[in-house]
Amino acid sequence: MAEEYREEAEVVDACETATRDCCSCRHKNTERTEAFQADIQKRLNRAIGQLNGVKAMIEDNRYCGDVLTQLAAAESAIHRTAEIILQDHMETCVVEQVRAGNVEVVDEAMKLIRRFMR
Repeated sequence: MAEEYREEAEVVDACETATRDCCSCRHKNTERTEAFQADIQKRLNRAIGQLNGVKAMIEDNRYCGDVLTQLAAAESAIHRTAEIILQDHMETCVVEQVRAGNVEVVDEAMKLIRRFMR
């Protein structure tokens, strides 16, 4: 379990460094539509709101079962958002790369799916 979190932290650290340094930052070839972006933003804002609510519940010493219920709701919201982004990734990025002859992208997609299914 600790190894799983370490791997995820390394990915986040690498992404943050890439964003700051802008040397290895990757972007989609196909632009996301405004509607898609708005939907994802709405879902993420909902999950952030739920997590902020959980923080407040902890500070207020609320009942553990209620806290866990709210955590499950936030986790579900994040999971559904990840499903939507994964589908978009498969339909755009992966398809484009395979058409361009880069079949290694399938291995990357499988790693993402395995991470997502945990």
